[in-house]
Amino acid sequence: MIRSARPSPLSWLIGLLLIGSLALAAITQRQALTALLFDLTGEEQLLAQLKGLTDLSADLLRPRLHLAANVPVRHVNVSPYGINVFLNEEVDPAKREETVRLAAEAGFHWLRQEFPWQDIEIHAKGDFEDRRNPPPRSAWDKYDQIVALAEQYGMELIVRVSTPPAWSRARGDEVGTFAPPDNFADFGDFIYTLVSRYRGRIRYYQIWNEPNIYPEWGVYPISPEQYTELLKVGATRARQADPNIVIIAGALASTIALQPDAAPPHNALNDLLFLQRMYDAGAAPYFDIMAMQAYGLWSGPTDRRLHPRVINFSRPQFVRDLMVANGDATKPIWISEMGWNVVPAEIPDKRFGQVTLEQQARYTPLAYERIRREWPWLGVANVWYFKRATDEWLRNGRPEAYFRLADPDFTLQPVYHSLKAYMTSGR
Repeated sequence: MIRSARPSPLSWLIGLLLIGSLALAAITQRQALTALLFDLTGEEQLLAQLKGLTDLSADLLRPRLHLAANVPVRHVNVSPYGINVFLNEEVDPAKREETVRLAAEAGFHWLRQEFPWQDIEIHAKGDFEDRRNPPPRSAWDKYDQIVALAEQYGMELIVRVSTPPAWSRARGDEVGTFAPPDNFADFGDFIYTLVSRYRGRIRYYQIWNEPNIYPEWGVYPISPEQYTELLKVGATRARQADPNIVIIAGALASTIALQPDAAPPHNALNDLLFLQRMYDAGAAPYFDIMAMQAYGLWSGPTDRRLHPRVINFSRPQFVRDLMVANGDATKPIWISEMGWNVVPAEIPDKRFGQVTLEQQARYTPLAYERIRREWPWLGVANVWYFKRATDEWLRNGRPEAYFRLADPDFTLQPVYHSLKAYMTSGR
């Protein structure tokens, strides 16, 4: 009887090694393919990646954007690393300093901080004393400290000027706490006083925020022409106070809405249409830097799909194309707010998208990497946001709470650490 030869232990080992090698190769190739698809679509799930590829194919049928990548652009040879802060909301000066210290330690250079008009010229025109709580004090004290803190830690301020006091409107806050003043000259006078006070210490001023959506223009119809007039008054008075300052336009919210005359809260206008109408109204001489928001929402920063009715991290290219078409190729875009939201599943409001803590920590440095490598016309990108003074947003289940880098008690989130590792690595 002839017996078949049994494989030797060595043969078994060789076979196992061969199978393992093939499996490893398959896994490696799949990982490489998955990484490639993520780099194209910003998606991490296979079905979403395949959908993204079909979208990219459709993009090839649309006209090419003109980004004028080789045109010299002002205000881009600066650190791109900025962070939104709410230092004015901190009652304790030590907490203001701790925020600035941690931001500087992480590698941020810019502090985007609102100087709310209603918190400085509080009770009446020309009245800069705070009498809301005894004892009375100068309304400037808090802001003087904020300016001094930025200087102490070698940082620069991007001062957002908005939020008029109730006295500046005949109907007060009934028309919205962010609504523009009745008389734009009052705003111009405040800007002149503010810029004069910090002349030589603050260079970058942003006039308004998100004028193309509710509630930033109050209950009024959204009007690029009215905002352009406000911008003109603010920029003119600011330059009179300090000819060396840089004017940043109010950051446009990325939206596909086409209801500027709708009843609140639905009054909003597409950012690209709003900007074109600003140009048509003569806005170009009154800003040095264009600003916009750049939230990633549901996909990562590598999402390269380009569709004017789709909001993703590639949208700054549409704004750049429009600026080039209007003869503003030498002006940069700065991102006023950027980030990914880690809102938990139990909170129903997902309008800002939803990612995991790990994805937020990974995506945000990748966003800076894409800006640095691919968009020479984009200068500063300000992450939204460091922390709030209280846990009100968290307690009320507001999804805005989940962009934070730190809790109100300074507990640091994973995204803080990933950004610190990236920004302090010498890149």
